[in-house]
Amino acid sequence: MLNYIWIGLILIAVVVGGITGRIEEVTKAAIDSAETAVKLSIGLIGVMSLWLGIMKIAEEGGIINFIARVIKPLTRRLFPDVPPDHPAMGAMIMNIAANMLGLSNAATPLGLKAMQELEKLNKVEGTATNAMCTFLALNTSSLQLLPATAVALLASAGSKNPTAIISTALIATFCSTVVAIVLVKVFEKLPIFKIKNTAADTSKVNDSKEG
Repeated sequence: MLNYIWIGLILIAVVVGGITGRIEEVTKAAIDSAETAVKLSIGLIGVMSLWLGIMKIAEEGGIINFIARVIKPLTRRLFPDVPPDHPAMGAMIMNIAANMLGLSNAATPLGLKAMQELEKLNKVEGTATNAMCTFLALNTSSLQLLPATAVALLASAGSKNPTAIISTALIATFCSTVVAIVLVKVFEKLPIFKIKNTAADTSKVNDSKEG
């Protein structure tokens, strides 16, 4: 879907540029943006290496495991359909903890693993469960205790105080996370979003009981 969106944006820019007689400006803007992207990427290497190194030390030092233990009682309430000892619960907790510390590289495989494990609990294949939607909402809103990527971007852009956003980012992501949780819990109770039992659902449940 994203590929189609990008292609659409490019075509619109070319068409509008051609109609308005500003196609040269469109071309120049594309080249300038590509040059800026390269400079920004190179500038990020050093800063991101530093932050990822610090975060790796924090991970090995047990900070992520500590956060996981702290938020475990909350996750049990957020995901009542997931057994506390199921592998999906562990993967979700670790993903949330990694996201809170800005460990995006570590959080991604944990998020994928969590979704794979949640699919094993899914009674209706091809339909997202309440637990999946809740996890996705949490992952997208992503409460940030330390927005390492944003700090790195600001530092590479020459900001004199790149860490100044930490407090505001914490407040903003706290609000976004609260809103995400409230909305996903409200929507899952609406009749239109309830998962209806089907023949395939019943068959799957019976097979699991027999197994």
